[in-house]
Amino acid sequence: MSEDSAESPGTGILPGAAMVGLEVEDAPAVLRALSARLQEIGAVTESFEDAVLRREEKQPTGLPTLVPAAIPHTDPEHVITPGIAIAVPKDPVAFGAIGSSGERTIWAELVVMLVLDDARSQQIALQSLVARLQEPESVRGMLAATDEADLERCAREWLSG
Repeated sequence: MSEDSAESPGTGILPGAAMVGLEVEDAPAVLRALSARLQEIGAVTESFEDAVLRREEKQPTGLPTLVPAAIPHTDPEHVITPGIAIAVPKDPVAFGAIGSSGERTIWAELVVMLVLDDARSQQIALQSLVARLQEPESVRGMLAATDEADLERCAREWLSG
């Protein structure tokens, strides 16, 4: 398997879709920043941002893993090129906890956005990411990334297992 490939098609980091030291106030700002980057690189439709914001509001994605994280995503019809975007905010960002209506908060240190074009691959990718988020050393390596290229390289290694 080459360095540029992931375990399965469409589940690797999208080139140019890594953001380090993101200065944002809240979860919607993270989602808007990642959505804008994804639109810049041509991976999503114009409707993606609104769709991911609506979905996160209704079904929060914050995970209480050893390194708190969020895995936002939305419906496949908003995706042009499948893959994953990743952001390390400068400071942890409050996301509603998964399985809640947002009444519980997770202070996410890592945001891994799924950009997948079919529901089945979303479910498989979610399960895989939740398992990988249980690997604190690998996750902390991404948190220590010095720039976007470094984060992209660390994420690629993390995703390829």
